[in-house]
Amino acid sequence: MTFWKLLYRERGPLFGLVSAVVFLIFGGGWLHGTPGTLAALVLFVWLVSAIVCSAFSVVRQADVLAHRLGEPLGTLILTLSVTGMEVSMVSAVMLMGPENPTLARDAMFAVVMIVLAGLAGAALLLGSIRHKRQEFNLEGANAYLALIVPLSLFGLVMPNFTVATSEPTFSTRQSLVLSALCIGIYGVFLGIQTLRHREFFEQNAGGDARGNRGDKPLWIPVAFLLASLVPVVFLSEKLAGVLEFGVHTLHLPPALAGVVVAGLILAPEGLSGIKAALQNELQRSVNLLLGSALATIALTIPAILVVGLIANRKVVLGLEPTEMTLLAVILSVSIMTFSRGKTNLLQGAVHLIVFLFWIYLLFEG
Repeated sequence: MTFWKLLYRERGPLFGLVSAVVFLIFGGGWLHGTPGTLAALVLFVWLVSAIVCSAFSVVRQADVLAHRLGEPLGTLILTLSVTGMEVSMVSAVMLMGPENPTLARDAMFAVVMIVLAGLAGAALLLGSIRHKRQEFNLEGANAYLALIVPLSLFGLVMPNFTVATSEPTFSTRQSLVLSALCIGIYGVFLGIQTLRHREFFEQNAGGDARGNRGDKPLWIPVAFLLASLVPVVFLSEKLAGVLEFGVHTLHLPPALAGVVVAGLILAPEGLSGIKAALQNELQRSVNLLLGSALATIALTIPAILVVGLIANRKVVLGLEPTEMTLLAVILSVSIMTFSRGKTNLLQGAVHLIVFLFWIYLLFEG
């Protein structure tokens, strides 16, 4: 493949990089003060388009590495790439954008609801419509949920009941301890997933997980993956200012900013998970979706807490009562759905009902 053909094929990240350069030069003037409604809409569409193109490129390059390295390493790379985007976006907004103590909480809760309720529901429903009943590896799903349930409760519910601070936040010592525990247990999980019990995360235990080695240099997808991450991180801070203006101008719920961030990040990976279910590769769909939820909880919480401590920014993690109830519901439904190793249409429908009710409450509260 020639250099120019390669650039044309990777025009998505190039659009993101060019947009990042343009905003670096002119963005200060465009975003200074209060932009008009039409100008804000144009900037929003531009920023979202650039971020989505870059995000899709990240997922595409990670998918190339996935086929080269095989399962479960391939899915792990994809999951960590998406989680890296989330951590980078939220951290960039926290460090350089307007102070929003609940942004990280709203984004993480939105990721959990979008993944476990919306994307999982869509994957199970559409996969069941095409293939009736689908099977997955029960041990792998249980391993994901065994970490998702306690870590999500520790990070998003426990701050409401601690007495070290007067707000739904952790103290410095509590933040450091929880961060260390999250990273430690996720490290143990990675050891189980990639070394000790890889068969838990394969469609058929003992199946071929070597992947397609291909004949192209491995550094090419790695380089484009890293190049695609740069505009996502830089432009997210610009998007935060536009979102804040839109939320206040249109009198939208404040949590909507976190939902938009989560939706942008999860769009490519979510489509990959649904596509895998339609191709009767439910195990890959489970690895993508549950792995994304787990990585969000286990890695984003420590990153956000540490960034908050370093930047001296308040980080509110405790959910509101309505959100805590929704979290308990979707965790309970997920446990029941992924406790048998087989799925059907009804289970997907139940997940989607929870998702739609959450969207309704987001606006009607």
